[in-house]
Amino acid sequence: MEELFSDSGKASELLEQGIAMVMAYAPKVLLAIITLIIGLWVINRFVTILDNKLGKKDPTLNKFLCALIGAILKILLLISVASMVGIATTSFVAIIGAAGLAVGLALQGSLANFAGGVLILIFKPFKVGDVIEAQGFMGSVREISILYTIVDTFDNRRIVIPNGDLSNSSLTNMSVYETRRCDMTFGIGYDDDIDKAKAICKRLIEEDERALKDPEPLIVVGGLGDSSVDLKVRAWTNSADLWPFYWDMQERVKKAFDAEGISIPFPQRDVHMIKAD
Repeated sequence: MEELFSDSGKASELLEQGIAMVMAYAPKVLLAIITLIIGLWVINRFVTILDNKLGKKDPTLNKFLCALIGAILKILLLISVASMVGIATTSFVAIIGAAGLAVGLALQGSLANFAGGVLILIFKPFKVGDVIEAQGFMGSVREISILYTIVDTFDNRRIVIPNGDLSNSSLTNMSVYETRRCDMTFGIGYDDDIDKAKAICKRLIEEDERALKDPEPLIVVGGLGDSSVDLKVRAWTNSADLWPFYWDMQERVKKAFDAEGISIPFPQRDVHMIKAD
């Protein structure tokens, strides 16, 4: 009987302690949950507003900065919520620091990409919308994120390039200047009239409105090949007109040479047969 009363007393004492703990921590936990929910909503709302504001001024910096600020604010919110529950923030920060070190060692490549993204945004070798050639790909920059740069190629492929590779290797930005030089080579036969062929090329360039008058086009003999005399033709156009102008000139020069009797020779060899006695 005494044991029964003893067990009942212990259960009652534990129940009272449990109720006391619930009464003591329930308001804190409830307040922490409410703070977490409201805090996440405020952070997401703030990041959205910042995204809209920066998107109009600097779309290149936009995505990167918004993601970074959102991550920092959420970490600070979690630390604040933990302190409200009663967790020692010093220990919490120490745990985050140790975890950050471990993650950093495990994700060295990602940290290099992060640093590369920071360098790209600071020095701005390219921005969203520029046409670049890097890592063996050519296309238009769609987005610069924290770790990667997304490039859309002209044949409708999406390429994801790590920022670390972009910041530590050479790349070509084709959208920096408004004008570009179009370099072309046309081969003619050794028996053809060089001056006539040069005059045809000059006439075709002058007839095309996409070719700029200044700087003037350059048409010279660039080399004497094994089978042809190579004419180097250089004309300046607006950057957007470069490739359409190049492709049209290939066709128009071929047709004009055919009409004027200028040959475009193919590689050929003279073979001499020697009969041995």
